[in-house]
Amino acid sequence: MAHEVTVIGAGLAGCESAWQLARRGVRVRLCEMKPSRRSPAHVADSFAELVCSNSLRSDELTNAVGLLKEELRRLESLIMRCADANRVGAGGALAVDRVRFSDAVTAAILAEPLIEVVHGEVAAIPDGVVVIATGPLTGDALASRIAELTGGAEYLSFFDAAAPIVTFDSVDMTRAFFASRYDKGDADYINCPMTRAEYEAFIAELSTAEEAPVHGFADEGVFEGCMPVEVMARRGVETLRHGPLKPVGLRNPDGSSPYAVVQLRREDSAGTLFNLVGFQTHLKFGEQKRVFSLIPGLESAEFVRYGVMHRNTYINSPQLLDRFYRVRSRPRIRFAGQITGVEGYVESTASGLLVGLETALELRGEPPRRFPPETAIGALAEYVSSSPSRDFQPMNINFGIMPPLDRKIKGKREKNLEISVRALSLI
Repeated sequence: MAHEVTVIGAGLAGCESAWQLARRGVRVRLCEMKPSRRSPAHVADSFAELVCSNSLRSDELTNAVGLLKEELRRLESLIMRCADANRVGAGGALAVDRVRFSDAVTAAILAEPLIEVVHGEVAAIPDGVVVIATGPLTGDALASRIAELTGGAEYLSFFDAAAPIVTFDSVDMTRAFFASRYDKGDADYINCPMTRAEYEAFIAELSTAEEAPVHGFADEGVFEGCMPVEVMARRGVETLRHGPLKPVGLRNPDGSSPYAVVQLRREDSAGTLFNLVGFQTHLKFGEQKRVFSLIPGLESAEFVRYGVMHRNTYINSPQLLDRFYRVRSRPRIRFAGQITGVEGYVESTASGLLVGLETALELRGEPPRRFPPETAIGALAEYVSSSPSRDFQPMNINFGIMPPLDRKIKGKREKNLEISVRALSLI
């Protein structure tokens, strides 16, 4: 109980790290700048706020992020517990009611007696053991201290975007229909089918629509996993039809095949709000209303939130961190979350869990857990700490960064499932 760790940032990674530390008897000082100050992407005062999508992606073990979520569940992750308790229908994916999810995480953190929450912006790195989980929108003062800490190493950056949200009552369900791809799970998605003429007219308007000014933005500076929809449209008329608007696995109610489909995913448990899947954007608000109203079924859509875009910053982790997310030159300081170059809600949570768990073991004089690279948690830590790429980029978990099986298995799904079975046997 004499040990204390300062965790800076009450996002997904910071909350998970603080929770894992406290569960192992370590006192935590959790510093959060809200509500006195918010980043450009945040709107609520609660912890673990989901600022982009409300989806934690696939929940199947044939998908790497599905494996990562199952590993976290088995390690009693707070974030996964709250996500599972506040899930909304999303077919084979795990999506959450973002308000109830964040409220649940906040309540759990505030109820934990070993966690002291301190509100206010942190401008300098405190003494002692510190976990920096300030995310990709770290405040300028602390960012300057981090740059000094890392020997002046330049930060890297990319641009991230969020999709718009509309009310269900404003969607014309005579033109749209409920279904999930390949009929997986319940019919949770609203589908807005397009004919070829409608699709091509939409792409023509989208690719020439006026964008909101974002300082320093260029198409090549966008992270591929959060590519704005208008940037994809400019890459070619068929790009979106092979991306978020792909019609594969869907049929119109009359049995015909749509040329393209815009999907809307439930945003809240009541089913009153839906977000446009894959429609991250930085178009001007008026242009979003004009262009997205060309989508069949959304002609009179009421937008309760328009898409926004912001600059994300992350450190050159392979040069700076070890596989426990510790700064090699100053191991008392650890990082967790998207600032390390992990990309995605689940990946950020995984880094926070690893840092919290391993830090607690270290402080208690116990041997490290050392998640092997055959696990998704371990593979992600290996990538962040030792990626050989000279152009280090944010990375979602994927089977490609995990060691291959020692035997050949026919079929991609069968092979991926076997990799997951192997990983879970090591957790």
